[in-house]
Amino acid sequence: MPKEINTTPATGAINRLIQEFSKLPGIGPKSAQRITYYLLRSGQDQAVALADAISLLKQEVKLCSVCCNVSESDPCPICQNVSRDRAMVCIVEQPQDVVAMEHTAVFRGLYHILHGAISPTEGVGADNIRIKELLARLQGDSIKEVILATNTNMEGEQTAMYLSRLIIPLGIKVTRLARGLPFGTELEYADDFTLSRAIEGRQDFSG
Repeated sequence: MPKEINTTPATGAINRLIQEFSKLPGIGPKSAQRITYYLLRSGQDQAVALADAISLLKQEVKLCSVCCNVSESDPCPICQNVSRDRAMVCIVEQPQDVVAMEHTAVFRGLYHILHGAISPTEGVGADNIRIKELLARLQGDSIKEVILATNTNMEGEQTAMYLSRLIIPLGIKVTRLARGLPFGTELEYADDFTLSRAIEGRQDFSG
């Protein structure tokens, strides 16, 4: 059971942890403060377990040299799976998008993770995401179809258009997830049914 502490004005150590939690996506100052004081009330074991888990994450997780997904092995389990359709590659923005796609159990090809999307307003260009690695994979004639599964927002659409102009001249079929996904949707938040229909109903994409 969490031990009681005297919540006196925050010390430097407390403020530092609050500031670090505040940097995480979806966590504002109030949430960061609640998490910090929760950990302060918790036993030493819980705090150490959290610190160890974060340390292990940074030590053990790496990028797959094939698809750029996060994994503890290289190549990652999906790239190693001989039952996957190796002629089809689905391009997504983030590793969590792969989790969403896999949850549908519809797509059986491989992936390529860009780790971002082109966004000139935020200073993110083509050289800042994993496009060079993608083009290297597309050399040769083993890949027959590329599915553009970037998010359906301005950045995702811009990235899809840019990629289509690079890939179509290579003679590879380029498709885009069907418009069952509302504009502005991030792939990781789409429900399984909508995402499954978007995969199955993908359309040729000529840019």
